[in-house]
Amino acid sequence: MQLYEDGGPIFVRIAGELADRIADGAVGEGERVASSNELAAFYRVNPATAARSLTLLADEGLVEKRRGVGMFVVEGARERLVAARRRRFAERFVRPLVVEAARLGMGADEVVGLVRDEAASARVTAGGGA
Repeated sequence: MQLYEDGGPIFVRIAGELADRIADGAVGEGERVASSNELAAFYRVNPATAARSLTLLADEGLVEKRRGVGMFVVEGARERLVAARRRRFAERFVRPLVVEAARLGMGADEVVGLVRDEAASARVTAGGGA
């Protein structure tokens, strides 16, 4: 599954923003996504650039074209996006954390405790209470 990185081509970044909206449920399965003309106007890009964003999402199996009515989010798109992002999260963050913890002689319980402490601290800092 395509990973949508910041700093890449604009059509990839637009596709990433649309994928984010699918992943967080802002655009639900079966719902219509913006057309290439609507995306072009919103992002102030050429309609061909916007169309490439939609093509990228279609190639990933996240949206499908319904002739004459537009592009729609396919069933299972959110689940697939979330699963891919969880795998990527584990690869980019959890695996290096575990490797470094092992170097420091820390066990899983100690690492989990640190993560819980950090999560609690983040909630307090963000004003969410402890």
